[in-house]
Amino acid sequence: MVTAGFLVVSSETTRSEGESAGLWSAQALAPVPYLSPSRDSESGFVHPGVLVQSDQLDFAIGKVRAGEEPWYSAWLTLQRTRYGQLSWQARPLASVDCGFYSRPDTGCTQQTEDAVAAYAHALLWFFTRDRRYAEKSIEIIDAWSGVLKRHTNTNAPLQAGWSGASFVRAAELIKHTYPGWRPDRLARAERMFRDIYLPLVMGGINRYRAGNWELIMLDAAVSIAVFLDDRAVFTRAVEMWRKRLRAYVYLTTDGPVPKAPAGESFTRSQIIEYWGGQTRFVDGLAQETCRDFLHTGWGLAAAAHVAETAWIQGLDLYAEARQRLTRAVELHAKYELGEPVPPWLCGGRLQTGLDPLPEVAYNHYSTRMGFTLPRTRELLEADRPAGANFFYAAETLTHAGNPR
Repeated sequence: MVTAGFLVVSSETTRSEGESAGLWSAQALAPVPYLSPSRDSESGFVHPGVLVQSDQLDFAIGKVRAGEEPWYSAWLTLQRTRYGQLSWQARPLASVDCGFYSRPDTGCTQQTEDAVAAYAHALLWFFTRDRRYAEKSIEIIDAWSGVLKRHTNTNAPLQAGWSGASFVRAAELIKHTYPGWRPDRLARAERMFRDIYLPLVMGGINRYRAGNWELIMLDAAVSIAVFLDDRAVFTRAVEMWRKRLRAYVYLTTDGPVPKAPAGESFTRSQIIEYWGGQTRFVDGLAQETCRDFLHTGWGLAAAAHVAETAWIQGLDLYAEARQRLTRAVELHAKYELGEPVPPWLCGGRLQTGLDPLPEVAYNHYSTRMGFTLPRTRELLEADRPAGANFFYAAETLTHAGNPR
């Protein structure tokens, strides 16, 4: 039964406590009621509407129930991941102190992992309607909102981006599909996002900080704005995203060298230094390509996350970013697949290991819009299903081949 977009959970929708969580067959995934989206009358935002929305998840549920790939394997992966176990215990701290490369790591890893676990359980709730998953997601968020006071040290903005992006996806999905979150605890989570997270993720980054930082921070900021129905923050964060993406992925239309980050006036030599010593610039090259593909993958994924949330909310950032994002994923996919590196590119050596898989961007441009991205498709088909870490989880399940 669905009431005002919520599922009223009866005892028949839960499994006995003696059943082993995370080990049942995907073929046994029971039919679940459709949970209709809602629209806030003041902000105009659609809910749930952070990275995923009801129609999109309903499509994926149908694919899993039919046993179709890659959704079936992605569903099993979500069930079996350590992040999706009902035994998960939150490990909150009042002060999370994170230096470069998480040294020191005082609560950094445990906060990021707890945030991914909260989102994994929120997805498991939506797919199964087993209320224990919703309650576990709430338990994790409540644990942190009850004690967290600050993020400190050099990595504080990035840490807030990583954990905030996953926490708020979970909070958005639970808030708008499950009626059991206590109003006072929900309000406490809202205060955490507004008072502790937003100042950091909207605060920008220092002059030479890697561009993936701000894109991840803006992933969290745009998502928090939707969750809080704050149109003003959403608008500011989107404008920051536009400027950062132009300074992160190069197009020849930018001129002979890439654009400097917003508010900066880099000389040519400073741009070259910032881009890892690269002196020849081609379409799709990223500011961190010559650093490694891991951090580049983070930047591209975060950029796509912002565009996806905006798409759900009726703003087509994908259209204005099409050349940058499609050229970037194709360029990096071909070298990830082993194409020889030319001597002019990063001295002829690349540190590959692109992560996460570019499921979100590929789904929009290929599935929804019909553009051909052959190298990206080859990479995805070779490496699916996508995993979970830092600020992403289950994107093959939620976004692969999804026209919604």
